[in-house]
Amino acid sequence: MAKAKKVASNTKKEPVILITNDDGITAPGIKALVESVKGLGKIVVVAPDKPQSGMGHAITIGHPLRLQQMNNLFEGVEAWSCSGTPVDCVKLAVDKILKGKPDICLSGINHGANHSINVIYSGTMSAALEAAIESIPSIGFSLLDYSVEADFTGAQHYARLLVTQVLGKKIDKHLCLNVNVPPVSKDLLKGLKVCRQAYAKYEEEFAERKDPHNKTYYWLTGEFVNFDKGKDTDVWALKNNYVSVVPVQFDLTYYKLKDKLEQSLITK
Repeated sequence: MAKAKKVASNTKKEPVILITNDDGITAPGIKALVESVKGLGKIVVVAPDKPQSGMGHAITIGHPLRLQQMNNLFEGVEAWSCSGTPVDCVKLAVDKILKGKPDICLSGINHGANHSINVIYSGTMSAALEAAIESIPSIGFSLLDYSVEADFTGAQHYARLLVTQVLGKKIDKHLCLNVNVPPVSKDLLKGLKVCRQAYAKYEEEFAERKDPHNKTYYWLTGEFVNFDKGKDTDVWALKNNYVSVVPVQFDLTYYKLKDKLEQSLITK
């Protein structure tokens, strides 16, 4: 009797895409990001229940975290709101919802810039960096438009383009990309440009005011100043209608200075 031949399975596991943000689960930007990557894998959304901009890499340790299922928010997509920070969302997603690591983590699309020094303060990018720490390739997306009526068409196009490429290649498991999109129509965007982070920051001051009870309070204000004239920076790229792509890392070691200190520091 002839033996039956074993047929090789061609079924490929569907990639899992975790999506989060710092503007909150109801923000237009996260809806735009979900729509941009539909069909590329199984999408699971875990995002803050309220805006968490400027939270950086904060985590919640002083009070309990809560998750609430929000499956009616994005059609056909499992979604959860979290009472914590963007970093909390990633941690809870991996440990309690997915019970494992997704193939990629996407954060955004943020309303407003996360170029140059903003990456330090950004909840959007901290969520992406948290994923990278956990060996999950990640991308943070930001559109330089704070309006709730912002046009995300161009950002969606480049989000899908990048995610398709990252999912289709064997890449560094600690990959983290900071992607910013100029606030112009899709047809005016010149394409992706891999950049370095510009040396640019806010020249800040605190405006002093009085409340109705004549008590003093302070309001942070400031002006963005670019000290970097290089044409290979994210600020230059955005000003010239390129989508900036900056590879970032969680290792904050200043290696050039480390080498100098090893040569010159008196250790005893």
